[in-house]
Amino acid sequence: MKIWRSKEQAIAAFFDQGTNLTGELQFSGVVRIDGNFHGSIKGGESLIVGSNAIIHADIQVREIEIHGQVFGNIEVGTRAEIHSSGSFRGDMHTPMLVIHAGGVLDGHSRMIPENISQPTPFRESTEVVDEDREEKRRREDKRSEQ
Repeated sequence: MKIWRSKEQAIAAFFDQGTNLTGELQFSGVVRIDGNFHGSIKGGESLIVGSNAIIHADIQVREIEIHGQVFGNIEVGTRAEIHSSGSFRGDMHTPMLVIHAGGVLDGHSRMIPENISQPTPFRESTEVVDEDREEKRRREDKRSEQ
């Protein structure tokens, strides 16, 4: 199910099952890998990890769609999607992450848009408030009168 990829994007390169690559892959457009890859991947558009793929790499792409297995670190510019047959182990930085039922993310994800330099720290939502001294004294006076 390709719910977010436009139909206009044609796959520019395809590495089929049985392909074993080691090294650095740089590309533009859309690339689909169904084989084994070990190294680093840097691309301008989209990377599709097919259901038979096993990738050990640091990846920097605009969009990624994971149907197979990916091990490493990923930096995504717009959107990452892990499908039900997909698994990712490592650290991911993306502004948008979709994980389908059955998809696996084993690691850390950071989903902060690039235009925000520092996240706003969380503040404690509860706070202990000291009672006003006079109110305390009035209650004590009422108890002593009874």
